[in-house]
Amino acid sequence: MTNHLEPGYISLYHTGELERRARALEARLAACDICPRECRANRLKGKAGKCNSGLLPIVSSYCAHHGEEPALSGNRGSGTIFFGNCNMRCVYCQNYQISQSPELQKNNEVSTRVLAERMLYLQDGLHCHNINLVTPSHLVPQIVRALVEAVPMGLRLPLVYNTSSYDSVNTLKELDGIIGIYLADIRYASNELGRKYSRVRNYADHARAAIIEMQRQVGDLIVDENGVAQKGLIIRHLILPNNIAGSESSLRWLVEEVSPHVAVSIMSQYYPTHRAYKYKELDRKILPQEYREVVTLVEKLGVENGWLQGMASTESYRPDFTDEEPFKEGGRKRRR
Repeated sequence: MTNHLEPGYISLYHTGELERRARALEARLAACDICPRECRANRLKGKAGKCNSGLLPIVSSYCAHHGEEPALSGNRGSGTIFFGNCNMRCVYCQNYQISQSPELQKNNEVSTRVLAERMLYLQDGLHCHNINLVTPSHLVPQIVRALVEAVPMGLRLPLVYNTSSYDSVNTLKELDGIIGIYLADIRYASNELGRKYSRVRNYADHARAAIIEMQRQVGDLIVDENGVAQKGLIIRHLILPNNIAGSESSLRWLVEEVSPHVAVSIMSQYYPTHRAYKYKELDRKILPQEYREVVTLVEKLGVENGWLQGMASTESYRPDFTDEEPFKEGGRKRRR
C-alpha cells in the first residue's frame, strides 16, 4: 500500500516534455504507425486509418463506472471514457455498437479541448478515482494532446490505459511516465486465432511485447490505504469457449515472464454477441467446467493478486450504448 502518488504527467508538463511527446506523436499521424497495423494513412488530413478514425478523438460515452475491478472502481467509480472505433475487429465484441460502427461514431468526434474538459468533469464533477481510457490504442496522440490542455486546468488523477494490448511498443514508450495504471487484455495465446476472431496479424506476439513494456514502465500493482490503485499493471483474461483464449499458455507466460506477483482479473462474462453466431465454437457461454479449469490453473500457478469474476448472469456486464447509462452496477469478486 502507498499514499497517493502525483501522476507523472504533471512533472512532464512542467518540464515541457509532455508537449514534446504530443508533437512527436501527432507528427506520426501523417503516415500513421501509431498501432501495429501501421496503415500509413494521413490522419492529419482527416483520412481514416484501419482503425476507422481520422484526426479528431471520438468519445462515445463517459461516466463513473462502478463495474470495473475493485481497485479501479473503489467507492466513487472509475472515470471511464469510451473511445469510438478500434484497431481490432473481434467477432464477439460486447462494445460493437461503438467499436465497429464507424458511420455512427462520426457524430461523436470532439476536439482535444473537449476531451480535456470531460476528463476534468470526471475528476471534479463526479469525483472519480481515476481517468479510465477505454480502447485508446488508436488515439494516443489525441489523448496526450488533451493532457497538455488538461493539466493547467487542474487534472491530477492517475490515468488508466484500458487496452486490448494490440499496441505498438514504440507508441507505448511515449507514454512512459504518463500512464500510471495499465489495464491490459491478454486475449489469445495464438496468432492464428487472433487473426481468425479479431482480424489482426500477430496478436499474441504484439500483445506479449506490449505487456512486457507496460510492466517495465509501471511494475506490479500498487494500491493506497483504501485499496484503490495508484500505479501498476493489471491483466484481464476473458475465458472463451473451447479454450480459444489459450488460458494455460497465457497465464503461465504472465507468471514466468512478466511477474510472479502480476495482478490478474479472470473474466467469465463472455456472451456470444455481435457476429459470434457465425462461429459454432463461439456461439455459447462458457461452461462451468471451463470456468473451474481456469480457476484451478490460477491456483496451480500461485496467482495471488487479482480477482475472479463469478459465474453469475452475464446480463449486468453487457452494455447498451444507446442508453445514457450503458452499464448497470456490477463488479468482480476479489480473490484475496
